[in-house]
Formats: sequence, C-alpha cells, structure tokens
Amino acid sequence: MTDEEQRLIRLVQEHAPEGAVVQMHEESGRPVIITADLDGDGLPEIAGAFKLGSRAYVVVLHNDGRLWTPAAVLEGRGYEVSTMQAAPITHPDRRSLLIGWQVGAIWSDLALYDWTGTGYEDVAPREVTFSYAEAQDMPGGRGKDGVAELALWSHDTGQAYTVEVYRYEQGRLVPAYDVYPYYFRRVIRYYERLVRQYPSAGFYRDSLRDAIGKAGRNAGEDGETGPDLRAVGLFPAAVRTVHGTRFGYINAEGRMVIRPQFEDAQPFQSNGLAVVGSGGHVGAIDTSGQYRIKPLFDTIGDFSEGRAAVIDKEGFKVIDESGQVLTPHAYSYIGTFREGRAVVSDSGSGHYGYLNTAGQVVIPLQYLEAGDFSHGKAVVKVQENLYALIDTSGKRLHTYPYAFVGGLGDGLLPFRQEVEGRYGYIDEAGQVVIKPQYTVALPFSEGRAVVNTAADYKNEYGLIDRRGRAILKPSYNEVRDLGERRYAVGFALDPEKPYIGSVYAIADDHGKFLTQALYVQVADYKKGVASVSDGRRTFFLDRSGKRAAHLPEVEGAGTLTMMGALIQANVDLRIFYLDHSGRVVWRPNTIIDLTPPYRVSELKYKPNKDYLVYYPRVEGMKNQAVERTVNDKLKDLSQVKPVGTGQLESSYTGDFEVGFYRGQLLSLKLEGYNYPFGAAHGMPTRIYAHVDLTTGAFYALKDLFKPGSDYVKVLSDIIGRQIKEDPQYDYVFPDTYKGIAPDQPFYVTEDALHIYFNPYDIAPYVAGFVTFRIPFKEIMPLIATNGSFWRSFHH
Repeated sequence: MTDEEQRLIRLVQEHAPEGAVVQMHEESGRPVIITADLDGDGLPEIAGAFKLGSRAYVVVLHNDGRLWTPAAVLEGRGYEVSTMQAAPITHPDRRSLLIGWQVGAIWSDLALYDWTGTGYEDVAPREVTFSYAEAQDMPGGRGKDGVAELALWSHDTGQAYTVEVYRYEQGRLVPAYDVYPYYFRRVIRYYERLVRQYPSAGFYRDSLRDAIGKAGRNAGEDGETGPDLRAVGLFPAAVRTVHGTRFGYINAEGRMVIRPQFEDAQPFQSNGLAVVGSGGHVGAIDTSGQYRIKPLFDTIGDFSEGRAAVIDKEGFKVIDESGQVLTPHAYSYIGTFREGRAVVSDSGSGHYGYLNTAGQVVIPLQYLEAGDFSHGKAVVKVQENLYALIDTSGKRLHTYPYAFVGGLGDGLLPFRQEVEGRYGYIDEAGQVVIKPQYTVALPFSEGRAVVNTAADYKNEYGLIDRRGRAILKPSYNEVRDLGERRYAVGFALDPEKPYIGSVYAIADDHGKFLTQALYVQVADYKKGVASVSDGRRTFFLDRSGKRAAHLPEVEGAGTLTMMGALIQANVDLRIFYLDHSGRVVWRPNTIIDLTPPYRVSELKYKPNKDYLVYYPRVEGMKNQAVERTVNDKLKDLSQVKPVGTGQLESSYTGDFEVGFYRGQLLSLKLEGYNYPFGAAHGMPTRIYAHVDLTTGAFYALKDLFKPGSDYVKVLSDIIGRQIKEDPQYDYVFPDTYKGIAPDQPFYVTEDALHIYFNPYDIAPYVAGFVTFRIPFKEIMPLIATNGSFWRSFHH
C-alpha cells in the first residue's frame, strides 16, 4: 500500500462515524477510495467507502483550501461497495460519482450521484443491477463527445456475461449503439480468450457470436446457431511445444495430417474450410492445410449461405469462400446471413438495415434494432414503443405499439407493454395471447417456452405451452431447452444462494422427469443423445434419460461431443478424441522436449472436484538436488497445496505453458483462475518463472539490470509514453498509472522485455493483463550484459 493510500484511509477514517471500517477492495487489497472533482470547482473531492455494522456507506470530503470537511455521507442499498468510479456521465463539465451498492454476491444496484449545488442526488434509474460496470468516454461515429458511456456486465454462466452499453439521457439509460463497434471489440477479445481456453464450452462461443453481432440481434432471437462444424473428417488438436501451444489437425485414426503450426484452430465447417490463427490474425485453410483465405482479419465468423462476416482494423465486412471482400466499405456491424439477408449497421446513424449475399444494402439502414430472418420474416424496432414484422423486401406485415417485442419463435413473440413492465406473448397479428406476467419470457420452440416469475434473484423458472399453461410450474433455479423436446431442470445447490449454481435433472416436454437431479453439466441433445457429467464421470444419456450404453464414458468432468467418426472429449480442461467404442485415438502430449537432456513434464493435481491444477516438472538438470528445489518452487507457484475434499468456497484451475526457451533460460507461464462461488467473476493470475537450467536460479526483474541503475524510472517513463501516445491503451484508467514497482511482473522474449499489470491495477477487468513491450535496444545502457540473467539466453 502506498503512502498516499494510507493518507486517504486516515482522512476517511477521521470523518467516518465511530466504529466504521474503511472498505478494502477484495481482489486488489487497496482501499475503495477515489479522488476526483465532483462539484466542478476545480479541486478534487475524496470519496471513500466504509462499513458500519452490516451497512455500507460512502463519505464525500470537500477541501475549502485549508480543511477537509464532509460534504455528504451516502447510505447504500447493500452491504458493500462493489465499484466506485468518477466520470462525466450526466454532463461533460462535471463528474458523476458512480457507485455499485452490492446487494448479492453477483449483483449490485447502480447509483449515479450528481452535485446539485447543495448536496448529492442519485439520478440513476431505479432497479438497474449489474455485476461489473465501466464508465468511459467511448468514440462513436464522430469521435469522443466528452460524455462517458456506461458498460454494464451482468453475470450469466461461468465467466460469461450479458453486456450492454448505455448513455445517460434525461434520467434514462438508453442504448449507445454508436459506440458498440468500439466497445464490443474489447468484449470480443475477452471471449476469444475464453473460447481458446475452453473450446468445448458452447456458451462462450455463443457469447463470442453475440459480442460480434451485439447491436443487430433482437433479444431472444430464435433460429439455427450455424453450420455443421464437424462435416470434414479432420479434427483440431493441440500440441504443447517450446514455442507455446500450437494447433494442427488429426484424422479419424489419430494421425496428425496437418502439422501443429497455428495459434488457434477451429473445427472444419461444412464448406471444407477451417478458421485458424497465425501472427495475431485469422484466415481459413482447406483440408490440405493450405490457406484459402489469408490470415488478414481479426475475426472470421461462421460461414452461412457461402458468406461470412469478418472484422479487420476498419470494421465489419462480408467475404465469400475465396476470401474476396464483397462489401464496398466497412460497417460497424454485420450479422450472419439468414435467408439471403444479414443485419447491418453503421456507426454514423446507429441504425440497422439488411445486406444481400452480394454485399449490397437491400433494406435501408432505418431501424433502431433488427433481428434475423426466419421463414421470410424478421422483427425490427422502428422507433421507441413501435416494432414491426417485415418480409425480405422490407415490407411491413404488422406493427406492434409496445416497449419491447422479441423473436418469432413458433409464431408467438415475447413482448412488454411498458419499459418496466412484465413480459407476455402476442401472435404475429399483435393480439395478446398470454397476458404479461413474467420477468423473463424466452421465445417458443416446439410449442414450449421457458419463463421466470421471480421478481428478485431467487429464480422461479418454469415451462409453459402456447396457451400459457404450466408444464413445469415456475419454481426452479433454471430451466434450459436442450432440443429434441428435452429440458434441463436446475435445482439450486443452496436455495438461499441460488446464484452459486444448480444440479440438473432431465424432463420431457410434458413435464415428466426422466432422471433425478444428478448432473452438474448437461449439453444439448443431438441425434438422440446428450452429454452429461456428474462431476466424477462424463457420459451420454439417451432421450429416455438412461445412459447410452453403446457410447463411451470417461473419467472427469466435462463434455463429450459427437464429431462424425470420433467423439471429442473436453474433460478436466484437456481435449482428446475417442472412437465410438471408447478407444482413445489421440491425447495431447504431457512432455515438452527441450534441448537434450532437458524436458518439461506435465503433472495433474485434482484433490477436489473444484480444484484442478496442471503444473510443470523440469527434468534433465545435472544437479538432482537443485532440480528438486526448482520443482518444489514451481509446485508452490502453481498453487499445488493441501485442499480438503469437502465443498469449497471457490473453484480454482491452473495451467502452464512454455513462454520462452533459449540457451539455458526457460520461461514458464503459470496461469490460474480463482472463482468464489456466486461472485460476479473470478480473478485470473499469471506468473512467469524465469529459470536458469544450469544453476536453478529464478530471475527477478532487477537481475536484468546493472546494480544501482534507475531501471524503475526509465521503464516507468517508457510505459507512460506508450499509454499517452498509443491508442491501444486508451482503456487505461485516467490518473491510475503511477509507474512500475521494482518487482513488477514481467517476461522476456528474444528481443524485448515485456512489462504487464494484473487486472484492475491500471485498467478494467475486461482488459486482462495489460502488457507493454520494450525492445532491448531501447534500454541496452541499463542491461547487465555480463550478468547471469542476460547471459543465460545470450551465450
């Protein structure tokens, strides 16, 4: 903790009531205190959170030039402050105080306090809740306007969130569609990391698709989720190497037929193309491994109707299967083609229209929202409180004078009469079929719809028919449509803390339970079977709810996916392949060969269903005692430690890869993720262990530099200039960067030093580990070229 932070704590404590305790940020350990000019007088106020008993408060201190005095004590609606930020949200000339009053483990109430001249008034709309918030002046079609937009993240599943970006207008939060292209690129990067880490977790891929197409899709849109991604007999497979993890493709016999060379690799699509990553960009290869589409793009979406939406530095475009760009210019958003039409938007107007497969606008950009076409129809938002059903020519078939209308489903549309009202269902003509009574109403599918009646976080999900009759009485923590007229029904692990999660049973579309509540993971039904896991084993169920005896089961928790001739197992964070008899045809390597006699072995530690670590063991060192010492330290850094077998308060996963290897220097990247059950999100960790294979030394940042050199100041200044001059760092919190610490996290590569910061240190959580590259040639006068660290990889 810095001297300045200690000073701020003393000031807040002095002006808080007796018995109050200044709140500390749970993840960073720093005080929840900010300084900002909140009243427009040019002098900063201090806002500090404290707890008194079971209540949370924020005191705002004003300085008249001599003394600090309380300007306000704000009493919270929750038991803690989850976030506190200052930004010009309501007016460009002064900052509002954004506070998240934590009312549940994953939920906070939004408050926006504005200075009125006599005090602070909460001007936020009522009952706006979120899990994570970020206020920033985001560039739209005409650049930044001096007013901060508000991105609200609401927890969904695992590390997935529903993300919306708003602007404050006349006491309301309205969608800020014009800044979606800017902000959702960051969200895309967040989900791309999760998709790479958990490639079989379908909901992360769904969230990535939603982020790519966020602005153009109607809430609750129904329809297919994309082409068959397993139409070719080649399968992506990861190999751990000295250069990190590389992906290639195996055949049905488990033989690697396209060598491991890609940074990322997706399954082949039905058109014989697979999206792969190389050099920080993505392209597409054919089954021979040759590029059909060069790696020039940031993202390539799924192909549909021979077209795919791509993103490059200019924005969204449409390509054909040869990679030819069809659109005359870039747009801020392009969706997936459905029935010859794709939703499109530009940042200038923020409106939506439709493209045809030639990349031409065929329905003008005129709508506030637009959904995908299904059976020749799509729902669009014409203006506030007016939706319409259109055909593929743009002709209006029906209009709906409501605050919200959702996707078509089976011909009934979810709707909301007022902004804060409940949901019901109308038919295509706009007649009310099921009166508004639900807090959540999903589109109908196969004559059934999932609904929720709970007014708070204690869910009451159920299943209804087209007449509104309860098939499953709304009383469950979750109900999820699995397809093929089967549903996962979730029972809360802890009814008082339903956000912790569920254990699932399987029910049919008549409300009959086919299994008991036994499963911690359930996948969708496809071709009569669904993958389930009870936490110890993973296997298939048939449509009767019985184990599919003709298909294999594996030890561990995860999912099994039918991929033609093979079954892909994503179990305990490792992907391997089996044939239908259960024979493993390919499993990832657990040994990474270095220069003989050195190698790195992978070891697994799973003492509890909620604690899983893969950690490295270095082998081949001449001195066995030194080798044992090195490996003991690597185990400790990897969080291999005693863990009970009972229910834990949080889950933990850890993994590693070789970050850099040259000469006698081995750099191992050790990553972890700790998720407190029920929290808005977990906290990732990252440590680079720089090990000298000759001496067993673990090098620190200071070991790279000459003794007595002021490397901290030099590196701090370089990073400060990068933050100021490089637009890729515009998400760094204003005024938070104060320089680096002497032991700042770092790693080295062949020609550069890389300095990084942990989440929340200087930027939002979603920014991840903010990293700065400093070429060695810029700092050579400081480097101890005769020192053991430098010589370990510069013989």
